[in-house]
Amino acid sequence: MAQAHEFTDANFESEVLKSDSPVLVDFWAAWCGPCKMIAPVIEELAGELDGKVKIGKLDVDANQQTMRAYGVRSIPTLMIFKDGERVDTLIGAQPKEAILSKLQEYQTA
Repeated sequence: MAQAHEFTDANFESEVLKSDSPVLVDFWAAWCGPCKMIAPVIEELAGELDGKVKIGKLDVDANQQTMRAYGVRSIPTLMIFKDGERVDTLIGAQPKEAILSKLQEYQTA
């Protein structure tokens, strides 16, 4: 089963902005309670949508450049990127169904 990717300031452009498929980025931190709540959901989705959507996490404490570039002010923040552009943002711990339905809008068949 596929696992969530690890995104960083160093690989964000190649892994996210230049990805051929839509990408869900989970901006999170180890100390964030709601981030811990949705972590299993993110992992589940990474497995279920493998090959359709690239799913990964970006630790905001370790990767502040990317966090600032996208104006992340509260976490968890989930951003969906397609063709190098941010196309959607979900803020706060979201139920799996809400994340899934957002992703399906951008998924390529």
